Formats: sequence, structure tokens, C-alpha cells
Amino acid sequence: MDAVDKKILRLLQKDASMPIGEVAEKVNLSTTPCWRRIQNLEKQGVIKGQVALLEETQLNLKTTVFVTVKTARHDLEWFKAFSEAVASIDEVVEFYRMSGDVDYLLKVVVPDIQAYDRVYKRLIQQIHLSDVSSSFAMEKLKCTTELPLEYV
Repeated sequence: MDAVDKKILRLLQKDASMPIGEVAEKVNLSTTPCWRRIQNLEKQGVIKGQVALLEETQLNLKTTVFVTVKTARHDLEWFKAFSEAVASIDEVVEFYRMSGDVDYLLKVVVPDIQAYDRVYKRLIQQIHLSDVSSSFAMEKLKCTTELPLEYV
């Protein structure tokens, strides 16, 4: 990946709907070579897809909850059941297996605390959890989908 590819990626991370001609102009290429570079980045798996980013508050999703989960079970059968349970809950928008004191971290977006309580009850109906702790975000200070490109 060269400097031009990085410029293309920076532009597309800011606005993936930007016409290829405009991207090409901003990186000093003609349209066809720019398009080829974008196609190659897609084939290499660097560009995974294009999405529309939605404003949570416009969708009545005003509450973000970070949920930490500790479990006494660490077998594959439990992990598969837990992963399936989490995947079935649309309000869980991020899900991580962690190192350290916490086994799993979930990011949940909901309208309010009552909606989170319903999500929590759906989760514990599907799977046994040893310890669940929820932290409610008071204010979003930084949220970006743009990845740093300095490490490539």
C-alpha cells in the first residue's frame, strides 16, 4: 500500500459516497487508475464494504450501555451459545472477547434504561452468566469509524 492508496482510504473513510472522479482528482489520478486502486483495496479485503452511518438520537437511541460479562464457563459449547444469544439481539452493536478481569464487553444502544433492562432480561433468559455489570455513557466525547493509517 502506497501513499496514494492511503489518501484514497482517508477520503473514503470520511465519505464513501464521494464520486470516483472526485476522489481521483483529490489524489491526482485519472478516474480509471483510481477506480482500479479502489477495486484492488476491496479485493485485498482492506475495504470491507460501504455503509450509511446513522444518527442514533434521530432513531430514538439516546442511551449507550457498556456491559461487562464474567463467566465461570470457558468451554466452546458455552461460548457458541453465548455468541448466538448476543448475535440475536439487535441492540448489541459491538461484542468483544477480552483479556484481563472481564471476559466479554458488549456495547448496547437503546432508547432508555427500561429498554436496556428488557435487553438484559432477553440475554439472561438465553444464557447463564456469572457476573454482569452495566455502565451507562453520560456523554459521547469521541466516536469515529475512521481507522488510523500510519501503521501500514
